[in-house]
Parts: sequence; structure tokens; C-alpha cells
Amino acid sequence: MEIITTNLEGVLIMEPKVFEDARGYFFESFSQREFDAKVAPILGHTIHFVQDNESKSSYGVMRGLHYQRMPYTQSKLVRVVQGTVLDVAVDIRHGSATFGQHVAVELSEANHRQFFVPRGFAHGFAVLSDTAVFQYKCDNFYHPEADAGISIQDETLGIDWRIPVADALLSEKDLKHARLADAVRDFDINDKLY
Repeated sequence: MEIITTNLEGVLIMEPKVFEDARGYFFESFSQREFDAKVAPILGHTIHFVQDNESKSSYGVMRGLHYQRMPYTQSKLVRVVQGTVLDVAVDIRHGSATFGQHVAVELSEANHRQFFVPRGFAHGFAVLSDTAVFQYKCDNFYHPEADAGISIQDETLGIDWRIPVADALLSEKDLKHARLADAVRDFDINDKLY
């Protein structure tokens, strides 16, 4: 697995080693041993995933930008097993040198890339293919009372979603999220998130 660092601290792109032949392909989608050996030194701590989730969406669906409030914050390791999405992480840690900045990466069944989104970042994606099956690991259990988000329609974030946001299919919940400038200050750069 190759680890690609980004301009946001702790946000990582992972490219697995894929073995292909006439029969198809094989790769390790997750190894705790390799994750600990390669990612923990970058993060400065280990991650223990406790929950796996999967969603299926059609073209134009946008989900996000989601996060959970303290003390139930989550890191996520995300990937696409069918189709293609544009996946985005936004730094929402007030006081951070990269507050409000984002990283966007295309994840697809063809490139097998994975995206690590640490605590203190909002996460969302847009479906670019006819359908997409999206899987993600979380290092904390979901708590509905801690559910929060930033508006995916916040133009000040400068995200090119690669589909018209005006035509996107959003949930009622996601339509109600505030812009980053108007959102509750849930994270500060000095918060101990782990």
C-alpha cells in the first residue's frame, strides 16, 4: 500500500498493491498491521476501526459534508467498490492553518484508492457514475445525537463537485446544514480529538 499525503494534516490517500491476471484481480483492502505500520507514524497515534458502513447511490447524489461532534468524533477510511465518486474532506478545526480548506479525490472501482479522513474534518461525496457503492470504516460508533454537518452547497469552500450542485440530489437533512462561516464551532485546533 502506498500512502500519499495531502495538504491537509492527517488526510491521506491510499493506493493498494493490486495483483491482476487473466482471472481478475486481488488486493488487501485493509490490514490493521499495515495500517499501523504505515499510517500511525504519520498520524502520531493508532486507529482502531469499530464499524463498517455501506451505501448505494445513483448519479448526482451528494452526501455530506458530515461529521460527529465530540466526544463521538470519527475518523473514516472510505472506498468505492462499484462506480465512481468525488470524495472530499474539509478541515473544520477552528484555528488550524488549513481551516476551511479541502482535499478532493476521485475514488472508483477501477483505481481502488482509499481516502482517510481524520477527526476534525467534515466528509462528503458526489456520485459521478450511474450508481456507486461506497464503503467506509469508522473508528467510533455512530451516535445520532452527535450528528452534524456543513452545507455541501457552501460556495465559499471552493469545491468543484464535478456535477452541478443545483441539480444534485440531497437529503432533507443535508439541505439544512449551515455554511461553514455560520456553523457551530465544534472543533478547535487545540482540542484533543484522540
